[in-house]
Amino acid sequence: MTALSELDLPVLDYTDPTLRGPGFHPRMAELAEQGWLAATPLGAIVLDREAAELFLRSRSTTFPGRKLAEIFGIETGPLAEELRRNILCIDGDDHRRLRNLVNPAFTPRAADRWRPAMRTYLQQLWDAVADDGRCEFVEAFAKPYPSLVIATVMGAPLDDAPRLHHWSNWIQKQFDAEALMTERELIEQAVVEFYAYADGLLAARRDDPGDDLVSTLLAAESEGDRLSDVECVNLVLNVLIGGVDTTQSQLAHAIRLLAEHPDQWAALRADPALAAGAVEEALRFEPITPFTARIVLEDMEVRGVCFPEGTVVFVASVSANRDGVDDPERFDITRTEGARLTTFGAGIHYCLGANLARAELQEGLAFLSAHIDRLELDGEPAYGGVTGIYGLDALPIRFTRA
Repeated sequence: MTALSELDLPVLDYTDPTLRGPGFHPRMAELAEQGWLAATPLGAIVLDREAAELFLRSRSTTFPGRKLAEIFGIETGPLAEELRRNILCIDGDDHRRLRNLVNPAFTPRAADRWRPAMRTYLQQLWDAVADDGRCEFVEAFAKPYPSLVIATVMGAPLDDAPRLHHWSNWIQKQFDAEALMTERELIEQAVVEFYAYADGLLAARRDDPGDDLVSTLLAAESEGDRLSDVECVNLVLNVLIGGVDTTQSQLAHAIRLLAEHPDQWAALRADPALAAGAVEEALRFEPITPFTARIVLEDMEVRGVCFPEGTVVFVASVSANRDGVDDPERFDITRTEGARLTTFGAGIHYCLGANLARAELQEGLAFLSAHIDRLELDGEPAYGGVTGIYGLDALPIRFTRA
């Protein structure tokens, strides 16, 4: 067995600001050609699907939220409390208990309940730009759409959607090491503001239950067990930060990819049933979680390599999703082959809102393909960084109405 530290591994600085856009995939492909394992300044990167699944599912690893807090000296205050209560940072029996209570609220059938509302918001956003023949897609669609959906799911006023987007964007940065070093005060402020808002929302729904997630969580029961108010608030926070910036980014990338591949847009136009396949291919081809972190809880041996306790391991979904796929750099919404995606994670920390995200993306692509005949880029996309959620800061498009 060889210690990880003894290996001469290729190095990738995943905080490199040039690691994005058209150059991203070639650099990751070059890295994967050298083997299944690479190094970063913060830990190791695993690049193939089998290793990715192993580290995501292993009981010897966990989400490193608390480790990040320790590294950056976050020991007290609202962010420290939020990290301790975050379901991503909870394991074992406590995690199983929470998942058993909340899973019924996140099934595919539960997500389908919100599809009519999604279509309503898509129509409203389309009406605002349809006559122009062009728009900046992130600002016009990708940003407001998931915020409106999450407000509806939470039972919050639609007028609060911009605030929810603001809080989601900032609280999500708690998992971005670079942001924690430079913007911690703003992250903490967003946590404080959202907790106060969510407390008020819980109080309102307790007095007047509705057909929404907060009311569902307040009523959730499993074997006589119920969620506490603190648990409800933190689960709502998880849904917020996991369901706004992420969906915004994945929808923007999906539209970018379809604009860059007019044959695929034509196929989707011809067969709206391909919307689900288009979503899966976008999730495979350009995952907005290109590097998902885990920390090793005890010494692990994988393929003859010893990963010591405390090692940070980044699972590269951007390369794992390509492993074992025929012609992986071909964007093809009709694909039927391929193993399970790692974009939403795996194991006990598999994304709680994956079904809701898929429903939003499917409705978005189905709606737009029914209303747009020709879709093209109207300038260069502005790519965000890959250290947290990999999104687009801007996506100018032009289109011809169907």
